This record gives sequence, C-alpha cells and structure tokens, in this order.
Amino acid sequence: MKVLGVDIGGSGVKGAIVDTRTGKMLTSRSRMQTPVPATPKALAQALKKLADHFDWHGPIGCGMPGPIKGGRLVLAHNLDKSWVGVKASLMFSQATGCPTHVVNDADAAGLAEMTFGAGKGKAGVVVIVTLGTGIGSSIFVDGRLLPNTELGQFELRGKRAELRASARIRKERSLSWGRWAKRLQEYFDMVELLLWPDLVIVGGGVSRRADKFLPKIHLRAKIAPARFRNEAGLIGAALYAARTVRARQR
Repeated sequence: MKVLGVDIGGSGVKGAIVDTRTGKMLTSRSRMQTPVPATPKALAQALKKLADHFDWHGPIGCGMPGPIKGGRLVLAHNLDKSWVGVKASLMFSQATGCPTHVVNDADAAGLAEMTFGAGKGKAGVVVIVTLGTGIGSSIFVDGRLLPNTELGQFELRGKRAELRASARIRKERSLSWGRWAKRLQEYFDMVELLLWPDLVIVGGGVSRRADKFLPKIHLRAKIAPARFRNEAGLIGAALYAARTVRARQR
C-alpha cells in the first residue's frame, strides 16, 4: 500500500509517499517550517499544502509530538497549547480531503525501526529515543508497542529531561559533543534504571552525527543509531495508517 507519511515536529513538517510493504520512500522528502504559532488551523493548512504538493488523494499517516488518544492530542509540549483535546485526525481529514490517521511521532519512528530498521527481529525490551526539538520515546516488548510513553518528561536535575538533553538544547547552549554526551549519559542512565532495556535505538536528525556522541555513552544495553534517522517518523506514520486501514477492512 502507498501512503503519504507526514512527520510534524516542533521545527519542521516533513512528508513523502511511502511503500508500506518495504518501508521505502517513493518520492523525495518535502519539508516546510512548522508554523508559528503551531495552531490546529495552521498545521491543517500545512498538511493540505503537502498533500497538494504530491497531488495526493489517498490515505495519510501523520506523526505528532505528544500522547494521542482516539485521534486527539492529550498534551502539546512542542506545539500550540490550543491542540489539547482537538481531534487531529478529523481536522486533518477535513483539510486535505484524505483519510488521515494520527499517531505519536516517536511511536511512529519506533514502528519504522522495529519493522524495517535497527530493531527488526529484536526480542525483549527495545527503547527508541528521538532527539530533536524535544525528546520522544517508544517502547516495544517482544515487538509489541506500549503506546504514548513520554520519556522526555521525567525530571533530570530539576528540569524535564528534554529541557536538558534534547538536540535543540545542544544547539541553543552551544554544547560540544562531549558536554552534550554527558547530559545524554545521565538521561540514558535513568532510562536504563527504570526500564532495563535490551536495546536502545537513538533517532532524530542528530542521529546522522551519531559517531560524534554515541561512542561516549556507555550502557549495559546495546545502543545503536536509528537506520532511518530523521525519516523514521514519516515512514512509521505511513505504516501506522496502512495497518489501521487494513484492520478496519477486516
């Protein structure tokens, strides 16, 4: 099945058409800046522009930052607060004229990595962490997703973890790779203490520079960069939509 996969982040909205049988992007990725403020109306228009760009009329899978219940955003740490309680799936479907299925962005990235990427075939507890504007997370146990985990929100040195160790903070504070890695070490130490994973996969755009910081982080678990890097979210969102469509057809 071909699906338009979209990844909405705090800084950018990215999309591409994905072959959900293989996980391959069939088009080049299109990207635009996330509107400021990132209100429901503004993001709905951004999604419509993406659909128009690809002349797309089929299903859309959309990853968004924050826990999602019944297509509604429950929290909005990196989007406008007016999103809370809004049924994003319905708003996006109305704006684009395409059936749109919404999933937490880190859960989407995890689906891509577990199906086709660094977590493929891995049993036990696998934690995927995405480092970007914030810190997203997904947890899989023997290949099954525990949805809507928010491992960027626990406290680290008196702040939410993503306010100390996200990729955005590294840039804003002009942290060297070594200094940032020390913050990440504290973060991943806490993740390991809480969950005792067998594998940790690190994604987000910064994962393309994984050689600069991952070797400085030492865990009991194996730690590896995401195969799909910053494309994992949109590929996984497309997978989520395809699986949702198939489930409803049964």
